[in-house]
Amino acid sequence: VMFKQLMQAGAIDVCQIDSCRLAGVNENLAVLLMAAKFDIPVCPHAGGVGLCECVQHLAIFDYLRVSTSLENRVTEFVDHLHEHFVDPVRIVDGHYLLPQQPGYSTKISSETLLTHSYPDGQVWREIGDHATE
Repeated sequence: VMFKQLMQAGAIDVCQIDSCRLAGVNENLAVLLMAAKFDIPVCPHAGGVGLCECVQHLAIFDYLRVSTSLENRVTEFVDHLHEHFVDPVRIVDGHYLLPQQPGYSTKISSETLLTHSYPDGQVWREIGDHATE
C-alpha cells in the first residue's frame, strides 16, 4: 500500500524495495509491476548478509520480464560475506549473473553453520576465550 501511495503521489524517482521487509516474492513482484506502470526504476536493497543472493532474482526478473531494459536501472551490491553461501551471487560489469543452482540462493554452507552456531561454534568459543582474559 505504501509504495502505491508514494507512486501515485509522484513522491519517488526510484523505488528501492527491501525484499526481506515485504511479504515475500509475490509482494515484491507486485511492487515491481506497479513501478513499471508508473515508469519508476527499481533498485532492490542488497546491503546486508545474503541480501545480494536474495535480490538477484528480483533484479533479473525485472530485466527479463518487466522492464526488459537496463536503462535507468541500478544494482545495489555489497561485496561482503558471500563465501558463506552455497550458491553465492556473481556480478560482472555491474550486472547480476543468473544463479548456477535452482532455489533462492540463500542456503548457508554447512561449514558456516557449524563454526558460527551458538554457543558451541568455534567463533563463539573464541569470543568466550577473549572475554575471560
